[in-house]
Amino acid sequence: MWHLPDAHPPHPQTPGIPETPGIPETPGIPETPGSLHLEEIMDNFSSFYDNYGNESLLDYDAAPCHNRFCPLFQRVAPPFLAATSAVAAVATGALLVALARCPQAWRWPRSRALLAQLAVATALFAALLPALAAAAARGWHLGTAPCRLTHLLWHWSVFAQALLVASGSCGTAWARWEARSRRLAAGLWVVALLLATPAALVSGAAAGSGCVRRNVAVLAPVYLLHLALCLCLLLLLPAGLLLAALAVPSLRASWAAGAGLTWLFLGLWAPYAAGLAGEFLLQAGLLEPTCGSFEHFDLALGLSEGLGVLHCGLGPLALLLAWGCGRAEGAAGGC
Repeated sequence: MWHLPDAHPPHPQTPGIPETPGIPETPGIPETPGSLHLEEIMDNFSSFYDNYGNESLLDYDAAPCHNRFCPLFQRVAPPFLAATSAVAAVATGALLVALARCPQAWRWPRSRALLAQLAVATALFAALLPALAAAAARGWHLGTAPCRLTHLLWHWSVFAQALLVASGSCGTAWARWEARSRRLAAGLWVVALLLATPAALVSGAAAGSGCVRRNVAVLAPVYLLHLALCLCLLLLLPAGLLLAALAVPSLRASWAAGAGLTWLFLGLWAPYAAGLAGEFLLQAGLLEPTCGSFEHFDLALGLSEGLGVLHCGLGPLALLLAWGCGRAEGAAGGC
């Protein structure tokens, strides 16, 4: 879920930029282009420590970095989330109706049990978007506990879909809805809920902002656990399954007749997991921590998360398209 930019330490003065005459220089606070009064510098400096003590995050408009991600997010996120939620509601409803009314039209044998669960997880994800859109536009006023619950449900739906897609790519567990399949489904949902718990613990409501993922110390155990889970489920797991499918013919056969469309979910979320890894490298100092690198990663991470959010609308639409093509092929010999 979108997060506020981190409070990054001031960086050395850019070579070639002359100091502004007449402005006293405060140790540890470099000068930036333009005219700054001493009072403004001290306000920014004290604001950092006030925010840090409250576990808030520094505004990038303060010297020396100028990040435009937050204003862009507050302007673009509300209409984007509202539109995505509307598309997802219509597409998911149509998918559930098609599964219920025309089960024989689905060419993929295991699709009925698996796709019904994917549709439920998508509906849970999309149901959270209107509240997040309102929070991004007007601020989150419900407190920390509802915010953490929202993050828990958000990541629960995402991780459940990742596990469902992965299980559907191997074997015939979803060929029939029987006792073994029901136990597998219950186990996957419980495991996904447990894996989503660290995401709730690193979230919170920032003053004057929405319900966001707020960064804790980069080496904090709970954050490292959350990061590791995101990388394993959204990046390493699909990469491993892809390599296995390319190497094992029987796994490649499971991609036939529309089964590969469920991988659209993993494809949309993989860039976000890669962005989290890049953000960690910056926070840990393994990459050069310049203002430009932080600003670019904030924007890239926001865009990649927006791409992942699109799964709740694009996934059901793609499956409905495959279903429509399957019916047309059965009736007219082609799609």
